[in-house]
Amino acid sequence: MSENIHDVIVIGAGPAGYIAAIRAAQLGFKVAVVEKWLSPAGTPALGGTCLNVGCIPSKALLASSEAYEHASHLDAHGIEVKGVSLNLAKMIARKDGIVSKMTKGIEFLFRKNKITWLKGHGRFVGQADGLYRIMVSGAQGESEAQARQVIIATGSKARHLPGLPVDNHRVCDNEGALSFDAVPARLGVIGAGVIGLELGSVWRRLGASVTVLEALPGFLGACDEAVSKEAWKIFTRQGLAIHLGVKLGEVSVGDAGVRVPYTDAQGVAQVLEVDRLIVSVGRVPNTENLGLENIGLETDARGFIEVDDHCRTRLPGVFAIGDVVRGPMLAHKGEDEGVMVAELIAGQQPHIDYNCIPWVIYTSPEIAWVGRTEQQLTAEGRAFKAGQFPFAANGRALGMDAAEGFVKVLADAATDEVLGVHIIGTGASDLIAEAAVAMEFRASAEDIARVCHPHPSLSEVMREAALATDRRALNM
Repeated sequence: MSENIHDVIVIGAGPAGYIAAIRAAQLGFKVAVVEKWLSPAGTPALGGTCLNVGCIPSKALLASSEAYEHASHLDAHGIEVKGVSLNLAKMIARKDGIVSKMTKGIEFLFRKNKITWLKGHGRFVGQADGLYRIMVSGAQGESEAQARQVIIATGSKARHLPGLPVDNHRVCDNEGALSFDAVPARLGVIGAGVIGLELGSVWRRLGASVTVLEALPGFLGACDEAVSKEAWKIFTRQGLAIHLGVKLGEVSVGDAGVRVPYTDAQGVAQVLEVDRLIVSVGRVPNTENLGLENIGLETDARGFIEVDDHCRTRLPGVFAIGDVVRGPMLAHKGEDEGVMVAELIAGQQPHIDYNCIPWVIYTSPEIAWVGRTEQQLTAEGRAFKAGQFPFAANGRALGMDAAEGFVKVLADAATDEVLGVHIIGTGASDLIAEAAVAMEFRASAEDIARVCHPHPSLSEVMREAALATDRRALNM
């Protein structure tokens, strides 16, 4: 086989792409990955948005800012701390160090699995003799690679508002908001979704006065209503000023800051003046300049590549996974799709139950859910029963000073099958995995309730919520 001919080429080395490449290599294929990402220093880097300017750095800052806030409020534990100060440069450097360690780790995995990294931007230039031709343009010029199977995993980018340029200084998207050189006294956030709430929480903990403007009339509409109501209560009590149902006017940027005129939900004209503004209004797929037209592949009106339940496009041997296809833009969803596609190429028969993919918002407390919400089940006309149990009645949570929130379990009224689990509380991102496993195996609430959970632990709240579906919680 020629050096430039591969069994599988993956375009994009984010979580979806690099996991697809590793699994394909494990299955014995000759694999190459095309990735153009450059670090702030200008050096090529793997990991895509998630590892470089998304999931990993944001969680590092969330952890650091939470530790800073906790250090200032330890009196209840009998710990007296005086003179807590913030070294933001050191905090940012810690975040950058974690990113570097993770991206270097992927480089190691590529070497271990004999995966070729083609550094540059990849685009289709044609197809001949059963091979797809991909031109890679990078610092070293252009070179062509070919493969029988291609996996498109180019991820997504922040959606910007028309007429509001993002300079990542005064007006920032997720990238700029992860690298402020100082804590802004006044911070505005447009968008009360996952990223807006997470980034707003980071800078509020570090001392910023944060105002969030959301165009939708409801708060966290994808969540179960009980969770969204609890989250609203907690976040506003923490100090986030959240305004729903707003209509933005023409934003102006000056040397002193950003002026955001808007009309509130009551139709009253308002003006928000801030030092910095974060624009967090969703993400769009990276499907431009891929040369899809050169192989006869199109995107839909929103830029997504149409695929079937197994991520096949309408072209034989071309797959698309992760943020460029239907479904939630979640790194772990893309990873599972990457594994599935690699195994399909190998002739196996994998599948993904998209209803069992968990969602997480890494605020404090965390929010996580999997499956259907109460509103969805009601709209579907499905009879269900609900059980809810608070962390305030859990000894481990009380000892951790983490008594906010609850676990809610929804089960079929007739069969007791778990249909959805919704958590707001410390450790929700880890606790939700038990629910995902239960739903994957179509377990009943009784199954969760009969499993012995360690005491004292936060996991007991899951068990108590499962028991509560039959009104037999033991500790309430």
